[in-house]
Amino acid sequence: MSQIIIYTIITLVAIGATAAIILYFVAQKFKVYEDPRIDEVEEALPAANCGGCGFPGCRNFAETLVKSESWDDLFCPVGGNETMSNVAGILGREAIEQAPTVAVVRCNGTPEFRPRVTQYDGAPTCAIAHSLYSGEGGCPFGCLGLADCVVVCDFDAIHMDPDTDLPVVIDDKCTACGACVEACPRDIIELRKKNKKDRKIFVSCINEEKGAVAKKNCSVACIGCSKCFKVCKYDAITMENNKAFIDSEKCVLCRKCVLECPTSAILELNFPPPRKKEPVEASETETN
Repeated sequence: MSQIIIYTIITLVAIGATAAIILYFVAQKFKVYEDPRIDEVEEALPAANCGGCGFPGCRNFAETLVKSESWDDLFCPVGGNETMSNVAGILGREAIEQAPTVAVVRCNGTPEFRPRVTQYDGAPTCAIAHSLYSGEGGCPFGCLGLADCVVVCDFDAIHMDPDTDLPVVIDDKCTACGACVEACPRDIIELRKKNKKDRKIFVSCINEEKGAVAKKNCSVACIGCSKCFKVCKYDAITMENNKAFIDSEKCVLCRKCVLECPTSAILELNFPPPRKKEPVEASETETN
């Protein structure tokens, strides 16, 4: 009886050892080599895993950085130029600096400027509401105010203003990851060039309806009058689908378009108030 047990144990040990040897050689045969620099690059990244770079996570982005010959379309918006410079140092490459960007909400349809003609009573998400109705003010292009953009932001950089029912971006916290841009079903949020002192000039309306209809739904809608387009000397404004668009790369922040807009659809943010001209007093020595 004891001999049977011994033979059984020896047999099991032999089978296990044979299987281990086979598995070892199979593992060596199909072993996948991973560049050790991937770990170094991943450690240099901010570990936000936000997807702003266009990849599911920082690990995937690190692998792409190591393996890609060109970095033209590769950039970490959260870490910015400093992070990309550190990664370039690890890999012995040269990073191309990019101008920082920030999320901008291109809608100014607050209750003050639009009539409330309907009330939504469905699922409280912009994605669903967008497919069901045009909006409380009747504008099929305006913000729905149900905070899908706030939910997806991992950096607490956007919140809903209870007075305006519109999302507000906190520039200092925004990493330009683009999550809010993707979440908005009406494409109201966009990433624009971040200027000094966070100054911005942009058309805060994406309504493509003709002037009279657009203004009926919202008094500060762009009516496509082209006055801003005509006054811009820097080719920064284009007209398409009954609306104006200001290119943040070409705009020099001269603010001439702001003065020309008849509906105040163009916003200027973080600018100092215009200086008032002092009245010229007549000289005491001036004679009639």
